[in-house]
Amino acid sequence: MNTISFKPKQTTKKILSGLNDRAYDVIVSRFGLEGDTPKTLKAIGERYDITRERVRQIEGAALNALRKSDSFKAEQNNLAELKDYIESIGSVVAVEDLLKQLAKDEEAQNHFRFYLVLSPDFTLREEDDDFKERVFVDESIADGIESGFEKFHAWLCDDHMLSDDDLAQQVLNNLKDLPAEYRKKEFIKSWITISKHVVCNLLGEWGKASAPHIRLKGIKDYAYLVLRRHGSPLHFTEVAKSIGSTFGRKTNTATCHNELIKDRRFVIVGRGKYALTEWGYRPGVVREVISELLKKEGPLSREDIIDSVLKERFVEKNTIIVNLQNPKYFRKNREGLFNVA
Repeated sequence: MNTISFKPKQTTKKILSGLNDRAYDVIVSRFGLEGDTPKTLKAIGERYDITRERVRQIEGAALNALRKSDSFKAEQNNLAELKDYIESIGSVVAVEDLLKQLAKDEEAQNHFRFYLVLSPDFTLREEDDDFKERVFVDESIADGIESGFEKFHAWLCDDHMLSDDDLAQQVLNNLKDLPAEYRKKEFIKSWITISKHVVCNLLGEWGKASAPHIRLKGIKDYAYLVLRRHGSPLHFTEVAKSIGSTFGRKTNTATCHNELIKDRRFVIVGRGKYALTEWGYRPGVVREVISELLKKEGPLSREDIIDSVLKERFVEKNTIIVNLQNPKYFRKNREGLFNVA
């Protein structure tokens, strides 16, 4: 479905029709309006043997002249259509994302960028530490959105993995100062494009851009998502296989095992079986699990210990019993309950 009905190349040709040759060439070169990559001030200056500052002056004068021209005024309906589209998606959007929505080919995208610079209906803000280059049609709305996102960024931590609905709700919680007509979930899709701190991972979950389960860098990060999605412990061979089937990343099983055993996000709960530490599993061998259990709960019967340990470790009951019989680590009290020696 086309988002814009007018032909950008034809519209640009009409708008530029009144420029002199050099001004025309500077504008076309700067914005890449004839199929070429946009040129720098330096590159254009070298062509004309003038300074970059002089090229900037020519560009600025040409844009000012175009804004006052009859040819520009004649295309206001088309530019109003572009404004209406930006307003329909929330009034604020990352420039790169907007251009991809408006056109598939790069040359057409260059024409739309030219309109964003040329028309006073649009305001561009340069990329900074928190936000990508963005365009908006209402400064107060843009300020409110950026202020809300700064609060959202401060709330977001490495552990967060949000669904689309959770993301929308959390963002809206920090945008309470916006007018009611703008506090809509459908606008989040556009607004989120301006943030440099919020990214969607391969499973469609949103989180902090720097978090390992969002910006996947290695096998252990893929393994984390596999286990989290599965929801229960898996053997490392199953983890490796699932990484391949889910993400198309061929993984050696031995390498997978070596990566998991070194990462604190994972805990081994049986022979080759891994769980996520965040699920509440205690790290350590069976003896260590029993010790931690008794330190926390106090003396327990053999049956209670077996039941508790089997919730955390995929082992035989006899393995637990053998550990309890080691007087170096455990002993019975007068009531027949086990405690740490």
